[in-house]
Amino acid sequence: MPTAYTARIALVGDRSPQVRSHARVPRLLDALRDREQLDLDVYWIPTDKVEELDGFDGIWLLPGSPYASESGAITAVQWARENGVPFLGTCAGFHHALLEYARNICGATAVQHAETSPDADDLLIVPLACSLVGHEAAVQFVPGTAAAAIIGAERSIERYHCSYGLDTSRLDLLRNHGLLFSAFDDTGDPRIAELPTHPFYLATLFQPELAGDKTPHPIISSFAQAAATHASTRVSKPSHSQHPG
Repeated sequence: MPTAYTARIALVGDRSPQVRSHARVPRLLDALRDREQLDLDVYWIPTDKVEELDGFDGIWLLPGSPYASESGAITAVQWARENGVPFLGTCAGFHHALLEYARNICGATAVQHAETSPDADDLLIVPLACSLVGHEAAVQFVPGTAAAAIIGAERSIERYHCSYGLDTSRLDLLRNHGLLFSAFDDTGDPRIAELPTHPFYLATLFQPELAGDKTPHPIISSFAQAAATHASTRVSKPSHSQHPG
């Protein structure tokens, strides 16, 4: 039987038929409804409409940058982080999770993304030496991390559609303020960031929603399960807002 409570998931992104993941994500969440018997209620929220997120049990910041509103994307990450709401960021979601953390936790308030501010003096997100658009590549997981536990293996092959990544000279800035990098490519560049103090917080440079078969990637399954767990703790509390379908 389905769960007795509904997990409300916000898909934050500027929905476009040109972005492959935007078509795949709702279908994958539908598959989880059937396979895991999860009651998932999914809402699309454009980045320029991110205002009130109360009542959501999961926030997924999707690919599709440059966003209509960088500030809206940053707000979504911050809200999930500060309120202990399960968060997943993929591709551009990874970039903006790092921007949010650097600005709001590390005090690096001027950091920018090279895609939208290529001439900025302080770039956190920079062009990759080799574009990963349409590529598959190996990812190695750090033992003992949430990402490693979710994947259940030391190594996997993941799909990308990305041309930007973290300036690796800033790794220590983020690490020293509590962000954990839990997966790397074969050259040592970071591919997953997580927050150990948070119930579920994962940001991946790769796109688990592009995994080849119709079975949801373990990261997506774990995110949905975390949202369901969050919903189960919320059902006895009064709702502060309603979100129309």
